[in-house]
Amino acid sequence: MAGLDGRIVVIGLPTIARELGADAEQVIWVSQAYLLASTMGLLLIGRVTDVIGRIKIYNIGFIIFTIGSALASISLSPEQLIASRLVQGTGSAMLITNSAAILTDAAPREELGSILGLNQIAFRIGSISGLTLSGVVIALAGWRALFYLNIPIGIFGTLWAHMRLREISKRDEASKMDWPGFFTFTSGITMMLLSLTFFSYGNDLPTAATLLASGAVLILVFIRIEARTLVPILDPRLFKIKEFAAGNVAQMLNAFAWTGFTVLLSFFLQIAFKDTPLQAGLSLLPLEATYIVFGPLSGRLSDRYGTRLFATLGLSISSVGFFWVSLSGVQTHYSDLIIPLALLGVGNGMFVSPNISSVMGSVPANRRGIASGFRTTVLNVGLTASSGIVVLLITTGIPYSLFTSLLQGQIGTLSAQAEFVNGFRIAGLVLASMNSIAIIPSILRGKKTQVLQEHEDAIRREEDQEPTE
Repeated sequence: MAGLDGRIVVIGLPTIARELGADAEQVIWVSQAYLLASTMGLLLIGRVTDVIGRIKIYNIGFIIFTIGSALASISLSPEQLIASRLVQGTGSAMLITNSAAILTDAAPREELGSILGLNQIAFRIGSISGLTLSGVVIALAGWRALFYLNIPIGIFGTLWAHMRLREISKRDEASKMDWPGFFTFTSGITMMLLSLTFFSYGNDLPTAATLLASGAVLILVFIRIEARTLVPILDPRLFKIKEFAAGNVAQMLNAFAWTGFTVLLSFFLQIAFKDTPLQAGLSLLPLEATYIVFGPLSGRLSDRYGTRLFATLGLSISSVGFFWVSLSGVQTHYSDLIIPLALLGVGNGMFVSPNISSVMGSVPANRRGIASGFRTTVLNVGLTASSGIVVLLITTGIPYSLFTSLLQGQIGTLSAQAEFVNGFRIAGLVLASMNSIAIIPSILRGKKTQVLQEHEDAIRREEDQEPTE
C-alpha cells in the first residue's frame, strides 16, 4: 500500500488538475508531498526503531497512513490534498523503513535475497500497479476512490500487524538520540528538495538559489556532526562497506530515472496519445507484467550467484528501454512502445531485489534499522527530486503556461503537442542517462554479498576505543 500510494496519483494527475483547478506546480506536489514526507523523518525513524523496537513503530505507521488516506479522500482543494498526502507519507515512512529491517532480522542468511526481494517487489508492484489501477478506479468511481480503497485495507493491516508480528530485533544499547544530526539532515534535505521545485517552475530563482545553498551548508554540517558524535543518527562507518555505499548510489540514480519516467509516460500517453486515464493505465501493463515476473526471479538467483551480476544487468537492460521510449513522438504507435516498456519492467525487476539484498545484507545486525532508514531516504530523495526535475526538463521544450493548459485539457493543438514532445524527449534522454550512470557503482560493489561479521567486530572495536561524551 505504501508503494501503491506513491504512484497511484500519477495517472490521475491531469484529472485532479481539472477537477480541483490545480496548476502544474500544485498537481506535481500532490505526488511530491507524499514522497517528501516519506523522506524527512526516515533517519529518525530508523534510529528510533533500533532503540525501542521495530514492531511498535511499524504498527503506528499503519494507523497514520490510514488517517492520511481518509483525509485525502475528502479534500476539497489542492492545498488540502497536498497536506493530506504529507500525513500519508509520514505513515508510509514508518512502514517502509521497518519492513526491510524486520525481515532482515528474521531471514536465514542464505534466503535473504529472496525474502527481501519479495518485500521490495511488494512495494514496487504496488507502485507499478498503481499506474494501471488508478486508471481503472478513476474510470469507475473518480479520483477520490484512489484513497477510499486504502481505508479498509489500512484498518486490516493495522490489526493484522498488531496480532501477528513479534519483536525479535537486537536493540542498540547506545540509546542516546542524535538530535543535532537529525535536524541538520532533515532541514538540509528539505531545503534542497524545495529548491529543485522552485528552480523547476522558475517563479522565484533567488529563493531557489538561497534554499539550495542553505541546504548544502546544512548537509556539510550534518556530515561534520556525524563524524564527531558517539551515537550518530547515520553511522559514517557504514560507508566503509563497499556494498552499502555503492548500492545506495546506484539505487538513488535508478529511482531518479524510474520515477521521473513514469510521470513522463503518464503525461505523454494522455497528452500526445490523448488516452483516457484508463487507457493510459492499461498501456503500462507490459511494464508491470515483466517486472512482476523478473523481480522475484532475480532475488532467488542472486542468492545463488551473487548480487552484482543481476543488479548490473538489470540496469543495463532498463537503460535500453529508457532510451528507446525517449525517441517516441506524436506519430509513434502504441505497438512501438510494447517492447521498450517490457524492457523497462525486466531491467528494473532484475535490479531491485539483488540491490536491496546487497545493501541490507552488508551491514551489522544492530545497524539495520538506521541502514534501512538511510537506504529508503536515498531512494526517496531520488523519487522526490525527479518529479520537479521532470517539469523543469519538459519546460525546456514547451512554455510552462502552455504545459499547464495541456495538462488541464484546455488546449490540444498539434503545434502544442509537438512542443510537448520536444520537452518529453529532452527529459527522457536525461533520465535515461542517469540510469545508465548507475551501472558504474553497481559494478564496483564487489562480486558477492558477504556476511559482514568483520565489520561488526571492527565497529565494536572502534566503539570500545572511543571516549564517552
